[in-house]
Amino acid sequence: MRLFLLKRFATFAATLAVASLLVFAVLELLPGNVAQVILGESATPEALAALEHKLGLDRPAVARYLAWTGGLLRGETAPSHAWDVPTAELIAERLQVTLPLAVMAMALTVVLALALGVYAAARHGHLGDVGVMAASQVGIAIPNFWLAILLILLFAVKLQWVGAGGFPGWREDEGGGLGAALGALLLPAVSLAAVQAAILARMTRSAVLEAMREDFVRTARAKGLSRRATLYRHVLRNAMIPVLTVMGLQFANLIAGTIVVENVFVLPGIGRLVFQAIANRDLVVVRDVVMLLVALVVAINFVVDLLYALIDPRLRPSDA
Repeated sequence: MRLFLLKRFATFAATLAVASLLVFAVLELLPGNVAQVILGESATPEALAALEHKLGLDRPAVARYLAWTGGLLRGETAPSHAWDVPTAELIAERLQVTLPLAVMAMALTVVLALALGVYAAARHGHLGDVGVMAASQVGIAIPNFWLAILLILLFAVKLQWVGAGGFPGWREDEGGGLGAALGALLLPAVSLAAVQAAILARMTRSAVLEAMREDFVRTARAKGLSRRATLYRHVLRNAMIPVLTVMGLQFANLIAGTIVVENVFVLPGIGRLVFQAIANRDLVVVRDVVMLLVALVVAINFVVDLLYALIDPRLRPSDA
């Protein structure tokens, strides 16, 4: 098991190293000048040169890359060009909105998808199965930003049950509170979860149907175990392996998907931060956010690999 963990950690480190090179190279190729954006079109060449020197933009690309990655390894981040504070502070502040939103969306996705997927598989070929598959196809076809707009029109504009956007904060002394904050995140979470739940429901149905054809299911039924007990004790556990893979990828997609949805609901999360950073040509913030998303994807895949071994002992790695 230790050898397995070491191999996965080495893969984790190598992936981050390659990703950092790609992110830095791509952002270096983007046109535009940060100093020009900050100072405006009327800035003199002397002022531009002075600001570029202050920001380190006149240094060679290799030196800037090594300074950036070295700072990340030490837990230090460069100050944002637009906000003049370390990017870690900006990202940590915005994650207070994005992470709860992604967790809420993932919780809705898992509950809906597992319930609908198992229901459809248990009624394979019947009306319930057809209905779930038709609904999931509609869910896959609807873009989450368009669904977000429809939810705003229905629940905020027409019914006026919730606000159309904004985030009141987690603290009551700031005019918000836990209830108000969760209420502001509910519609964005639903708009994010709809597409992912549709995909995962179809995956769950297929995995459960495949597991139901295995010999151990017939053996369990022959021993007198009820269909319901066989489904939840044996079938679902074996069907969870491919489902877990999709869950891990979906959680990473949900965090990235908040970039669009947060702008629709005017939420001060990572998505808004990225849009503002791009508009200000603040590439320091953009590259740190992208690296954070890459690290989250790799870490989630690592956790999924560990869950494989917990669910199915046959997949547990051996150091032998």
